[in-house]
Amino acid sequence: MTAPAAVTSPPSQGGALASLRRLIMYALLFALVVIAASGVGGLLERLFQTASVLASGDVQGVALSLAFTLVGGPLALLLWWFAWRRLDDPAERTAAGWGLYLTAMYAVSLIIATTSLLAMAVSFIDTRESQWQPPLATGLVWLGIWLWHRWMWKHPAKPSRHLQDVRAVVGSVFGLLLGAGAAIAALSALLDVAIRGFPLSAGFEPWWYAVLRPLVWAAGGALVWWWHWFREGRRRFRTGLVDVAMIAVGVFAAGITALGGLGVVVFVLLRLAFDRSDPLNLLLEPLAPAMSAALIGAVVWRYHRTTSAHRSPATRRAGLLVTSAVALAAAAAGVGVVVNAVLAAAVSPLAGGATRTLLLGGISSLVVGAPVWWLAWDPRHQPRSADQIPPGRRVYLVAFFGVSAVVALVTLLVIGYRLFEFLLGDVTGGSLLDRIRAPLGLLVAAGLVAGYHFALWRHDRGLLAAAAPARGRIASITLVSGYPPATVDPAALAAGISAAAGGAKVTAWLRADDGGPGLPPSSAPPEAGDVIRQVAGALEAASAKGAGPEGSADRHVLVMVGPAGRVEVVPLEAPGSRPPEPVV
Repeated sequence: MTAPAAVTSPPSQGGALASLRRLIMYALLFALVVIAASGVGGLLERLFQTASVLASGDVQGVALSLAFTLVGGPLALLLWWFAWRRLDDPAERTAAGWGLYLTAMYAVSLIIATTSLLAMAVSFIDTRESQWQPPLATGLVWLGIWLWHRWMWKHPAKPSRHLQDVRAVVGSVFGLLLGAGAAIAALSALLDVAIRGFPLSAGFEPWWYAVLRPLVWAAGGALVWWWHWFREGRRRFRTGLVDVAMIAVGVFAAGITALGGLGVVVFVLLRLAFDRSDPLNLLLEPLAPAMSAALIGAVVWRYHRTTSAHRSPATRRAGLLVTSAVALAAAAAGVGVVVNAVLAAAVSPLAGGATRTLLLGGISSLVVGAPVWWLAWDPRHQPRSADQIPPGRRVYLVAFFGVSAVVALVTLLVIGYRLFEFLLGDVTGGSLLDRIRAPLGLLVAAGLVAGYHFALWRHDRGLLAAAAPARGRIASITLVSGYPPATVDPAALAAGISAAAGGAKVTAWLRADDGGPGLPPSSAPPEAGDVIRQVAGALEAASAKGAGPEGSADRHVLVMVGPAGRVEVVPLEAPGSRPPEPVV
């Protein structure tokens, strides 16, 4: 009598159930921690405000805070204790659910604690009575939660190295954005006083209050950025996420800020020289914010450009391409505005003031964007051979051509709509050129950008085609495998070889002779991926040699793999493809 077999669930089902359990548990833990923090923060706020009477007339608010604290708090601790015990298992520590929960709670607590404590500090820089109690209560609670989760992140016995670069990136990016934005505001307030004199609010509070408030925020943001960039070692992480964050925030966002601010500065200076149609105080109003944005953005951009130079070549190249893209967008916008202004002057010669202002705006954008694009892209030194084409260049060209083509298509639709509106509507609504001059300027700029990048793409494609060796396309493959199906799956092997050969049709056969049952008993069974890479290399070598009748386009190849790591590629020829040899 045999015992019944034990019922076991498939591994995929067990993994899915474990992932679902973790998702529910950590989502519930996140919600309970937020609820408990809200309750404790509310009680602390009332304690700071009343000091003696807890309820102070707000019975509903106190009841809600007590319920959140006394119900949500113990449940959160109980669920955390249950989850923390399970983290003794390395599989639980490396699970995506725990990493996502820790990252999300770390980011939320850091942002709320930082903004609340800085708001409390800024509340004292005011002529009115300081309302420091609510931000202090919130800041203390979330600071404790942040320290708690950082302790779990760095725990010596249960460290969480999963997604640690994400936590460092979130903290450094938040600190950089907060610090740079507040620094721009502080410098703007200071320069505005230097350029235009004391503001009207100087009669109610000291003028330097407007500088000191954002300066406190800037100092807090800089501290958060320094802590995560240097102390937590984000700059030492060599991951794709860190590189992407560096390029996106430190180069792209900072570059837009710097170029935008510099463009406004040039625009104001041009208006001061050639267009005094508005009062002087109104003309100078955007100068201080623009100078601040240009200076702070340039500092952030320069630092990250220098830092990216010490990282991978792909990161350095991406920084140059992003800088070129931002500058080219500014220059193209300037060209479109200049065309718009020229057409406006041709249509309405009497409207000199508005047209002049529009023209100066386009010139300022073109003057700022064109030199930066020239330095970053360097059109004088373009690739002259295939090996000089850097990685990512073709993707950049296709992306810019695609975006420009979409913009051109949209502007063509707008021009068509304006044209039919003019033909079918009231002719007293203005001239046709006046209606289409704005989209026409944008169409000219987009057309120039699209044409230039399409020409470069074709040039690079010609270089690559000239450098590529003459080779025929493998149409079908007959695969003979000497590996047992238990060690190397023939279906997976055939699918991988088909993908490596560019979609060739693969017919798989298994050896049945006694000499080919598989690898010797002393050898380790191979991995399917290793066999596929071996076959791909052999096919590449055979294709580079132009195997087949005069490099024919559609060829049939016999591939024999195994045992003992054997790989052999034999080109096949259809009967009758060559004339018969004369028999002597």
